[in-house]
Amino acid sequence: MSDIEIAQKAKMKPIIRLAEEMFGIPAEELDPYGHYKAKLSLDYVDSLSHQKAEGKLILVTAISPTPAGEGKTTTTVGLGDAMNRLGKKTIMCLREPSLGPCFGMKGGAAGGGYSQVVPMEDINLHFTGDFHAIGVAHNLLSALIDNHIHHGNALGIDPRRIKWKRVVDMNDRALRNITVGQGGPANGYLREDGYDIVVASEVMAILCLATNRADLKERLGRIVIGYKTDRVTPIYAKDLKADGAMAALLKDAIKPNIVQTLENNIAIVHGGPFANIAHGCNSVTATKTALKLADYTITEAGFGADLGAEKFVNIKCRSANLKPSAVVIVATVRALKFHGGVERDHLNQENLSALEIGFANLERHVHNVTVNYGLPAVVCINHFTYDSDDETDLLIQKCEALGVKCVVSKHWAEGGAGAEDLAKAVLDIVDHREAKLEFMYPDSLPLWDKIEMIATKLYGAKTISASAKVKAEIERLQEKYGELPICMAKTQMSFSTDPSLKGAPLDHTVEISAVKLENGAGFIVAIAGDMMTMPGLPKVPTAEKIDIDDNGVITGLF
Repeated sequence: MSDIEIAQKAKMKPIIRLAEEMFGIPAEELDPYGHYKAKLSLDYVDSLSHQKAEGKLILVTAISPTPAGEGKTTTTVGLGDAMNRLGKKTIMCLREPSLGPCFGMKGGAAGGGYSQVVPMEDINLHFTGDFHAIGVAHNLLSALIDNHIHHGNALGIDPRRIKWKRVVDMNDRALRNITVGQGGPANGYLREDGYDIVVASEVMAILCLATNRADLKERLGRIVIGYKTDRVTPIYAKDLKADGAMAALLKDAIKPNIVQTLENNIAIVHGGPFANIAHGCNSVTATKTALKLADYTITEAGFGADLGAEKFVNIKCRSANLKPSAVVIVATVRALKFHGGVERDHLNQENLSALEIGFANLERHVHNVTVNYGLPAVVCINHFTYDSDDETDLLIQKCEALGVKCVVSKHWAEGGAGAEDLAKAVLDIVDHREAKLEFMYPDSLPLWDKIEMIATKLYGAKTISASAKVKAEIERLQEKYGELPICMAKTQMSFSTDPSLKGAPLDHTVEISAVKLENGAGFIVAIAGDMMTMPGLPKVPTAEKIDIDDNGVITGLF
């Protein structure tokens, strides 16, 4: 069966009853959205913050993504189900899927096979409306900017230096660069503008890093939308009196969402920044809530360990004072063979030599996690039917030579039962070793040096480069915002800025094509190469396969 067919046959339990049975959450502290999804009240979340005891945090990351698939979310769900099967009180924390990739090429993000969160269709399509609220809050600020200029521009905003675009939760390349205000003075000031995807919005990042409504509102207020005509004085969202209305639009979106797995275990799904253009982690509120409710919290960070895990460590953990006890690095035999040069059509055929070459990608990710982040790791080989015993044996041997445990896990086909060996390996680390989290750089390191350290230490680059204009912008930001961490926007497909370079390329140059201040979120975005903050649809988008019948049954979603 397809993922959606498996999900549609799930025997779900009413979420209010399940939350009370598993974690003692009172029904009055949950806002139900139908029978199988609900939001936790912020009063209840706040009440948990006064508890001293906290569970242990486990991060799931992966090798560099390929068209062959890796299965980070699937592994997070399978591992959580397995730990609950072993009697360990565990909650999974995931990001919400974006409609862009859902209708584009990647598909949904609710797991796969027998390791999924449900209701799958709801989670992938609109869910509880969080992304809609984020998009509207973002675009309200956009409208207020142009309205202010139209009515006299008392703040002296330079229309040529407005940094705040518009957003939509869809892959629409035609909107990357637009002109607004056409049709005469009645329609506003004529200027160039553009769209990003919602998951790249600073409002999304703010929602995911805010700890309560007061923090959310304060962060929204300090968004820098552009500069005055003197070119140096910033204009903040609070100057436009936008922060209150934006926070009001997000009054429910800030509440964590609770759903369940196919095995009726609780998962919190909240927030959804991409890791290739944003910080790639679910909300701090969700993670901290889970840590108070459960003995173990498993969370994922987007794409490979060079992107999501790096930002999880250097942005989320730094901001929220979190420390993971272990990291699971997900790989597949097929993906590593792809990194070793095998064409997609031949990935199901045994190829030990290609696997050995492609292993370099996994090796670098292991090094980054264990050495550069200072965290203990377990490698999970997400099993595919076509994997040969010789191939999996080779990976186990090579991982052991690196000093890391490698476990073949069959959670896609068998659910939690297929991930029990993985769960035992993770618990062996979490329960018996003390992790020592290491940030890659101190706050005091100059912005240029922070970018260079990420590129050279994590990506294997020889150096970084930038145009005189970009260097000048970095120097300008350094004066006032030099203490902020870096959020790299880079292709997820390679350690380099060239998505066609597989494996673990060395001595390449990472060109920084632009930098962007996200003052409310609290980081500087460094855009590497030609990375786009508004993706495009492929030649044959997934949307063409999605349908609904007269009974309301959806097909083609995966």
